[in-house]
Amino acid sequence: MSASETSRYVRLRVELLLEVTDSDQLTAAALERVESDEFLPDEERTHARSAVREDEAEALAYLVEPTDLIGEVPGVDLAQASWSSERAEHDPEAFAWEEFDGEDGEEDGDYLDEDEDEDEGEERGLRP
Repeated sequence: MSASETSRYVRLRVELLLEVTDSDQLTAAALERVESDEFLPDEERTHARSAVREDEAEALAYLVEPTDLIGEVPGVDLAQASWSSERAEHDPEAFAWEEFDGEDGEEDGDYLDEDEDEDEGEERGLRP
């Protein structure tokens, strides 16, 4: 890709930490999503049922559609998307979001705790 083609693309990173307050409700909603997915092959559906019953992070990954964040933003087309979910430790006293340094728009630091690994967890992706 030339420099002019590359400059047309923007990577938007969003990180959320969610607290599961009702595991049964989350699992039921994920199972409903899996059952209603008309494009999911039977073999994958069987695996998906098992995954969402065993892991709340998997259940959440079946329910959250990060592509909905951009909705109908004017002037942009979604070129590619991926997301992941994983169990995480949370100590509200120990973890603070890093601030932007304000000079070049870059963050001062990484949003992951030192013990976390970006490559862990189940990743979902799509290309429209």
